[in-house]
Amino acid sequence: MIIERPAGDRGHGPAQVAWLDSRHTFSFGDYYDPAWMGFGVLRVINEDRVAPGAGFPTHGHANMEILSYVLSGALAHEDSTGGGGVIRPGELQWMSAGHGVRHSEFNASNDEPVHFLQVWLQPDRVNAPPAYAQRPAAGGEGWQLLASPDGRDDSLAIRQDANVFNARLAVNAAAEYPLRDSRRYWLHVAQGAVEANGRVLQAGDALGFVEEAGGLRVTGRGDSSADALLFELPA
Repeated sequence: MIIERPAGDRGHGPAQVAWLDSRHTFSFGDYYDPAWMGFGVLRVINEDRVAPGAGFPTHGHANMEILSYVLSGALAHEDSTGGGGVIRPGELQWMSAGHGVRHSEFNASNDEPVHFLQVWLQPDRVNAPPAYAQRPAAGGEGWQLLASPDGRDDSLAIRQDANVFNARLAVNAAAEYPLRDSRRYWLHVAQGAVEANGRVLQAGDALGFVEEAGGLRVTGRGDSSADALLFELPA
C-alpha cells in the first residue's frame, strides 16, 4: 500500500504566533486530524520557518526522539543535558528527551529566517537518560545515512529501530533503495522536486510505503537540486 500526503493538505499554524510559520504532516499542537496521528513510530514532521531573532523558549519534553534538520539559515539549540550548538543547512541534531529534558531553539540570526524540519520518533525504551548529539552535513551521492539504531557509518545512534537517510539530487540524478515488506517507509521531500516511482512530488509532499516490496527510485526533477529524506521504520 502506498499512502500519499500532499504538502497542501498538511496542517498550518499557529495563527496566533507572528514569528512562526509551521506546516504539520501529522497532528500537532492545535492541528488535530485523527486520520493523521503519525506513521508507525514516526510521530511528527513539522516544517518550520522562524523569523530572525525569534524562537521557542525553554520548554520540556519526555520519552521522544527529536531530530532537527536545517534547510536554510541557522538554528541555535540549548538543553538541560548541557548539549547545544548552532545547526546549519544539511546538519542533523538529535535530542533524546528520555525521562525529561528542557530545551530551547532560536533562530541564530537577527537578519535571516531559519527554515528547518523537526521530526519526532517514539523511542524503543522509556525513561532513559536524556542525550544530545549533532551530525555534520552528509556528502556523497545517493542515500546518506544520518541516523540509525547502532550509529553505523558515522550516523547518529538513536533509540529506535529506525534508519534515517537523505539524498541531495541534482536534476535527473537518481537514488535507489530496496523496500522490504517487513518494514515501512516514509519519503518526505524537503526541498525541490523529485519523481518517486513514477509520482512527481514537490517540496513538502510525502509518500508512505506499507507492506511494499521492490525498489524505490527517486530522481531529481524541476530546475534545481532536490533534498529528500527517507525513514525506514519498524512495521
